[in-house]
Parts: sequence; structure tokens; C-alpha cells
Amino acid sequence: MSVPAQPAPTVRPRPGTVTIATYLLYLTGALFAVVAAIGFAVLGTVSTVYREAYAGTPAEGSEGIVVGASAFGAGVQLLVGLGLVVLGLLTAQGRNGARIATWVVAGLGVCCAGGNVVGSALSGLGVGSGSTGDSPDPAEVQRRLEAELPSWSGPLSLTFSIIALLALIAAIILLALPASNEFFRKQPVGWEPPVPGTAYPGQPPYPGQSPTYGTDPGYPQYPPTNPPTNPPTNPPGS
Repeated sequence: MSVPAQPAPTVRPRPGTVTIATYLLYLTGALFAVVAAIGFAVLGTVSTVYREAYAGTPAEGSEGIVVGASAFGAGVQLLVGLGLVVLGLLTAQGRNGARIATWVVAGLGVCCAGGNVVGSALSGLGVGSGSTGDSPDPAEVQRRLEAELPSWSGPLSLTFSIIALLALIAAIILLALPASNEFFRKQPVGWEPPVPGTAYPGQPPYPGQSPTYGTDPGYPQYPPTNPPTNPPTNPPGS
């Protein structure tokens, strides 16, 4: 008796909202990596500018704190970018845990990108200028940075940060739409009957049944085959 073929598991089609959100995560991860690379590339120049600006002031020698903070910010952006790419791969597979983690990491990315945008805007407006006592003038430090740093580094970082900010907000919204919720919802597992010729797990054999019940193909017969024959009776007159 042939064993019926089991139906192939159904594959849920991925909705367009999840696909677009996945591509936005890839894009944002690449943008964060570029911005982090720019931050690491200009660390030497930033250190030199602050060391010269702080020379002869009470803040002399503290330029290492500024450089360390800049390096830490670039490292966080790089890690967030890599995390978004990995989460994008897992989210595309329909893993709900990856979607929840994406919301967390994307929220951190929004803070990073938003901080870059706000910081660039405040620097352009000259907010925080004015020295106190013998401390260096922040506006003067900013002018030295703009003169020493590559002219393309600031505008490129600001542009990429704005794009990353908008892309992350869009990805968060797309992953929360009803179509995306249906894709990440667990599918119920249906009950499948046992294959003919096999026994239910843990089921003992019937009385008089062979212990090998369920090992031979086909359904076993009950009552068992070849029942014991009656003993021959003596012929009359014996």
C-alpha cells in the first residue's frame, strides 16, 4: 500500500510594505557606515584643531575628551548601521522577533541621525558662541574646523543623516501596517493523521494482536488472522 504524499508547506508571500522597509533598512545601514567612516577619517584634524585652540587655556589637554566623544559617536553609528543590515535580512524572512528588534535599533538610529542634523544646524547658526573667561570661543573653534576639514565632509554627513532619518521613520511605519502584521503572524499548525500502517504513539496492541503491530504495510486485521483451530474430535466408536 503506497504512502500518500504529504502536502508541501505553504509559503506566505511577502507584502510590499515589508519589502520596501527591508530596502530602507539596507539603505540606512549603508548611509550610517559612510557617515561613521567620515567621522573616523577626520579625527586627526579635529584633535589638532582643538589642541591648538585649547593651548594656553584652562581647557588645555582636554582635547582628548572631544576626540574620544567623536570616536564613540562614529562607532555607535557604525554598529547601528551594521545592525540594521542584519535585521533587514532577518525581517525579510518574516521573523517577528527581528521586527521588534528593528524598532528598537531604528529608534536608536533616529536619535543618532537626528542628533547629527540638530548639531549641524546649531553649528551653522552659531548657537553656543562666546567664551567664558580664558576658555576658547566655540565660534572660533568652529571656524577653524570648517577651515581645516574637507569642504565636502560636513554637507555630505548632513545630507546622509537627513536621508537616514527619513528612511528610518518610513521603515518603522511600514513594519507596523496591517499588511506587515499579517505577514509576521504565526501560522496555525494543522493536525495531520498518521500514515496508514502505523500506530498512534504510545498505543498498546489489542489483545491477541502481534507486538509488531504497525510495522508491516497496510492495516492490521482484527481479529487476528489464523485463529487457533479446534482440536480434532475422536471418531465415533473409537
